[in-house]
Amino acid sequence: MKPAPFDYIAPRTIEEAVRILDEVGGGATVIAGGQTLMPLLNLRMSQPFILVDINKIEGFAGVSRVEGGTRIGPAIRQADALKDATLARHLPVFVKALSHVGHHQTRNRGTIGGSVALGEPAAEMPATAVALGATIELTSVRGTRMVPAREFYIGPYMTAIEPDELVTGIVYPDWPEGHQVLFREVAQRPGDFALVGMVGAAVIENDKVARAGLAWFGMGPTPIAMTQLEGALIGKSLDSLDPDALAVTAVADTAPFDDHHASAEYRRTVGRRIFAKTFREALSLREPA
Repeated sequence: MKPAPFDYIAPRTIEEAVRILDEVGGGATVIAGGQTLMPLLNLRMSQPFILVDINKIEGFAGVSRVEGGTRIGPAIRQADALKDATLARHLPVFVKALSHVGHHQTRNRGTIGGSVALGEPAAEMPATAVALGATIELTSVRGTRMVPAREFYIGPYMTAIEPDELVTGIVYPDWPEGHQVLFREVAQRPGDFALVGMVGAAVIENDKVARAGLAWFGMGPTPIAMTQLEGALIGKSLDSLDPDALAVTAVADTAPFDDHHASAEYRRTVGRRIFAKTFREALSLREPA
C-alpha cells in the first residue's frame, strides 16, 4: 500500500516546529528516523495531514553535558549515539541497552527521541529512561516543561506528550563513576523486541547499596520501574542480599500478559530467573549452596 496524501514540512527551528504543531491541532505527525512511522504510513494506520520533519533543526542530533547530567538531542541516530564518547563515559547503562536495539541497519536511521517518545513497552530505550531517572523535555508555543520518565508513560504507546508538544531533549542524571550496570533481555532473535528484559544501575558504597534504579520492559503495558525492589535494596549490605528473594520482589511490580509470543507466566518465570542471574553477576554475589 501507499501512504494517504499529506503535506511535508521541514522546519529549521524549534519555534517553527511547535508553531506548526499548534496550528494543525493534532493533525500533524513528527518524523525523525521514521523506522516505526514509515510502515504505519504505508499501511495507512497513521494518516496525518502534515508530516513535520525535525532533522534540520540545529542541535537536535547532539549530546551535551548539563549540570548534573547528560542531555541527548531527540534526533541523534542510534548508531551515532553508540559511538559517542560522552555517552560511553557517563551513561554506560544507556550504551549497553542501546547496543541491543534493532539491527545495524535500523540504528543507522532510528533516533533516540523517536524510541523514547513512541514508548514501545518491549523496547530498551523507554525502559532505560525510566530506570535511570531521565527527564523528557517537551516544548510547545506555551513553553517548555520537564516530565520525569517515570510519569511519562501512561499506557501502550500512550505518553504525556500533548498534540502541540515536541520532544526537544532527554536529560539523564549522573550516576557515580564505577556504578554497576545491569542489563539482560530474552528475545526470539537478536534485534527483536524483548519477550522479557531488565535494565538499570546500582551504586555500591562501603559494601552497601547506596542507590539503585531498575526497570522492566516486555513485562506490561509500559516500561515498569522496579519501585518495590529499589526500596528493598537501599542501605542493605551485599552480604545480606538474596538475589532469588529479591527477584520475587522485582517481579511483583510487573503486569505481564499473554500474547502469541509468550504467556504471562512465562514472562514472570523468566523475569525472576534473569533478574537473579544478572544481579548476582553484576554485584559478584555467590551462588547459593
